[in-house]
Amino acid sequence: EVQLVESGGGLVQAGGSLRLSCNTSGFSFDDYAIGWFRQVPGKEREGVACMDRGDGSTYYPDSAGGRFTMSADIAKNLVYLRMNSLKPEDTAVYYCGTPRACALPEVEHWGQGTQVTVSS
Repeated sequence: EVQLVESGGGLVQAGGSLRLSCNTSGFSFDDYAIGWFRQVPGKEREGVACMDRGDGSTYYPDSAGGRFTMSADIAKNLVYLRMNSLKPEDTAVYYCGTPRACALPEVEHWGQGTQVTVSS
């Protein structure tokens, strides 16, 4: 059974940093990509970082603005999202999820999410 458990969210002032963690189990990084997504009420969930299966190439949308960095400790089954220079508009629930590949939109498994709140 695939399990994803996010942690590390919280309240931070604008300009601050956070590192989110996703504790994974039940799948191989050779079989799934893994991504970070965020959602605010009333809006669709959007991807903010993705690490592809196999070679571990990482991808970021323009909205990440060079402020987000995704990394992984495969041996510990942990995936991280480092967020710098946070802005109030980064406030959202952040999720990790497993698409089959970063180019594919369908996400097969989700974590429960962790709230990030950025105050101005």
